[in-house]
Amino acid sequence: MSVLPKDFATHYKSPLGMMTMTSDGSHITGLWFDGQEHLPISTELIYIDLSTLRVFKQAKNWLDTYFSDDIPDFLPPILLRTTSFRRSVLEYLLTIPYGHTTTYGNIAERYGHRSARAVGGAVSKNPIMLMIPCHRVVGTRGRLTGYAGGLDRKIRLLKKEKVLVL
Repeated sequence: MSVLPKDFATHYKSPLGMMTMTSDGSHITGLWFDGQEHLPISTELIYIDLSTLRVFKQAKNWLDTYFSDDIPDFLPPILLRTTSFRRSVLEYLLTIPYGHTTTYGNIAERYGHRSARAVGGAVSKNPIMLMIPCHRVVGTRGRLTGYAGGLDRKIRLLKKEKVLVL
């Protein structure tokens, strides 16, 4: 996935590492851990201070709430620039409650897709980490599988949400 021209970018320091977020000026278009897999690559980003855009302030508030162990009861406006298949999968992820998980196979069944692997591909390309909770998707029988932000982060996020007790 690449970020379209004219996007603004800023940084957020999370307990799990530095994050970059992008916006078209009114929607969050990207949120990822610096150095993760499937990074949007673009030289068309205009880096600005986090407090410059209202939507960046909303995203910071969401992230601060999430990392303070509260459950955010709001979501900043987001814009998904992706295929209709990926969009349907990502929109489903928004329905997975905090502290719960589902499997790639369950998502595939729900949407009538024959392939959990195709769902996994869509989940792995999630452009808005955490806010679209792809970390809540696990393999068969709860097996922890890949996470573009790193499996160690996925484990920490699931522990934080009290899904995993290791």
